[in-house]
This record gives sequence, C-alpha cells and structure tokens, in this order.
Amino acid sequence: MRMSNKAPLGAPTSSSASRVTHTADGDVGAPSKTFPRLRFPEFRDAAGWEEKEVGEVFEVTRGDVLSMTLVQEAQSEKTPYPVFSSQTKSKGLAGFYSEYIYEDAITWTTDGANAGDVNYRPGKFYCTNVCGVLISEAGFANPCIASLINSVSTNYVSYVGNPKLMNGVMSKIRIPFPSILEQQKIAECLTTLDEVIAAQSQKLAALKTHKKGLMQQLFPREGETLPRLRFPEFQFAPEWEEKTLGSISKLVRGPFGGSLKKEIFVENGYAVYEQSHAIYSDFTSFRYHISEEKFDELKRFSVATSDIIMSCSGTMGKFSMIPTGAAAGVINQALLKLTAAPGCNPKFLKAVLELPSVQQKLLSQSAGGAIQNVVSVDQIKALPLQLPSEREQAKVVDCLTSLDDLITAQSAKLSALKTHKKGLMQQLFPSPAEAADL
Repeated sequence: MRMSNKAPLGAPTSSSASRVTHTADGDVGAPSKTFPRLRFPEFRDAAGWEEKEVGEVFEVTRGDVLSMTLVQEAQSEKTPYPVFSSQTKSKGLAGFYSEYIYEDAITWTTDGANAGDVNYRPGKFYCTNVCGVLISEAGFANPCIASLINSVSTNYVSYVGNPKLMNGVMSKIRIPFPSILEQQKIAECLTTLDEVIAAQSQKLAALKTHKKGLMQQLFPREGETLPRLRFPEFQFAPEWEEKTLGSISKLVRGPFGGSLKKEIFVENGYAVYEQSHAIYSDFTSFRYHISEEKFDELKRFSVATSDIIMSCSGTMGKFSMIPTGAAAGVINQALLKLTAAPGCNPKFLKAVLELPSVQQKLLSQSAGGAIQNVVSVDQIKALPLQLPSEREQAKVVDCLTSLDDLITAQSAKLSALKTHKKGLMQQLFPSPAEAADL
C-alpha cells in the first residue's frame, strides 16, 4: 500500500499510559499490547498496539542475483527501475535496470557490514540477493512498519564471521503493530519529514559541489600560474609564484623514540594531539595527556592557534587547523605540524594543501604510492605550491570562509532535523525495551 504524503497532518498528543496488560478474555495477565507515548488525536482512545512476529504479517522472501554490469547509473526509458543492494550510499541505490521483481515492499540487508538495515521501497524495483524482502498485500509494507523493524533489527544480526540477518531470523522478530489506519498516519508523518530531510541534504550537497567547483576556478590548474577566476582588483596583478612548502611554512614532525608512551601519560594535563584530530577536526576530546614537566621537554612539538596539523602516516594528507581556544598540547609521531611563515595566510595554505592536485602529489610521494604509507618531511618540504600576494590570499580566504559558514549552517540544520526525527520516532513508537518485555 502506498501512502500519500499530501494528506493533512494532525498533531500527535501524549498518551498517559505506556503499556496495558491483559489476557484474551480481558483479565489482567501477561502483557500483550503497548501504547506509544505520543499519538495522533484520532487514535488517542484507540486500542493498544498488538505484538506479532514479522513472519505472521509478511511474506518473507529475498532478491535475485544480478550482475552489476547490467545496471545503469542513470535512470532512462530503457532502465526505469531502481536496483537496491547492500551499500549505504544513496540508501542502497545501486543503479537502474530494465526489469523489476517487487513493488511497494520493505527490504533489508541480509549480509555484510550493513546487515539489518531496513528500508521501505515505494513503487516497482529490483533488489539483489543480499536483500531480504517483506511483502504484504494488506498494506503493512509502509514507512511506519519499516521504521519499527529497523529500530530493533540490528539486535538480531549475527556477528560470527560475516554479519548476517537471514530470513528465518527476520521472520521471528516480534514488534508491536498498530492498526492499518494508525500506520498510515505515522507513515504520512515520517514520509513528510523524510522529504524535508532529503531536500535539506540536497542543499548541503549542492553547496559542497559549488565550493568544489569554485576552488577549481580560484586556484591555478596544474602547470599554470593564473587561476581561471580572479577577483576584479587582481585582474592585472602579477602571476602566482611557485614556492616550496618548506619555504612558506615551518614543518615539525611529531616526536619518535618513545617520547610519548603510555607509561608517561597522566589523567589531567597537556593534551596529546593524534591523527584522528587531523582527520576529523574534532578538538573536544583527547585520549592522552602529559604532565607540565613533559610538556616543557617537548615544547617544540606544541601547537598554537592557526597551526595546521597533517596526518602523515596511515591515512595520509588530512589537514586540520588548530582553532582559537583549543587545548594546549603536543602532536604525536603520526602528525606533522605546519606553521605558516610571514606572507603566507594559514587558511589559504590549508585550502591549497586540500586541492585534489596537491593531495595526489602527496600520495604519489608516499612509499609505493599507497595511502597507508609514510611520506618523509623532506619530501613534503619540497612540495611545489602556487602562491599569490598576501592581499589576494586574504580575498580568496574570505570567499571560501563565507561559503564554509553556509555549509556549516546547512549541516547544522540537517543534523537538527535528523535529531528531531529520531526523537519523534522514540515518542511515536513503543520503546524496543518495552516491546521486548511483552
């Protein structure tokens, strides 16, 4: 059954009871029904949700083997039907195919890292053999029930060897089912919210794509000394000058030789910056700390505001800038610290270092050209970069910073919507723990 997302939504209201217990003849006994904490007004006095096994409600089946060479990236008249697989990219969308095997059904990933991921699939579609399928002619295949199953399904995944959630196990999962009418109302609510989230996700993706394209225009291409796009006040300015990274910044590799070993760490003290800080730009938590005495001994490895830290072993070439107010501390042996020299804007330097062409040079200089290998400091110092005047650097930084602010704001808006949906679902559905007690 397909749910319309254009029906008016009533505001759900809180339910005073979270669970009712009774037996088939009405006597108080073993619990068999639950109530969500939040219900739409028209269901405020309706019966509780009845627990059933998935296999009691659905036909439980599976997708078919399909060679990905037959799947097209773009939808067309010849390949109109979406193909779903086990991947998480695009919510499992692997491409498009000329045939379909199911319509308006629920799928879940049976094998691999994403085992237990459950989704409602509206319309006609094809799914591969790593997808289980739930079919209901009575309309139980909808976003409401898909979300209900998804809220508990990972609890049933077997992690012995390759993660699995097979059909037999899925069939035995017990969840509380509301009436079809209440399912439809919840499905409409969730579908509307998902559409808002999808629209905001597209805006975020568009901003990131715009920034990527803009950077390709604002910086010279490989072998060139002028960008394709230049601000008006610099139209007749000199060409960008090629300089080595070592000439425009001071580079310090983190200490080797056991200077930072677990035996010297203290509970509170100066922070130890690790590779994860360069990769994720998260400076709110630190696993290790050192004493003031040790900090003084390793002061040349300490970080300051606007220093750039780079992951230089393992995951190569990830950069983060030390923000104002970050914890005082030192880098470990997996990091390289770059301090911009006078005349070099640190934010501009970070932007240059993150250009795809520069990233490729960093990786090509690593041992064997592999991302998991180490690049020496001397190799990094010799990296050639194009640099304009300090004034033009600042103009480019202002432009990119404004765009980054928009991306950050859009990302926060999207995160808030996802948090809102998660909280709403916790209210619209009986808690998994409560359902497990039935």
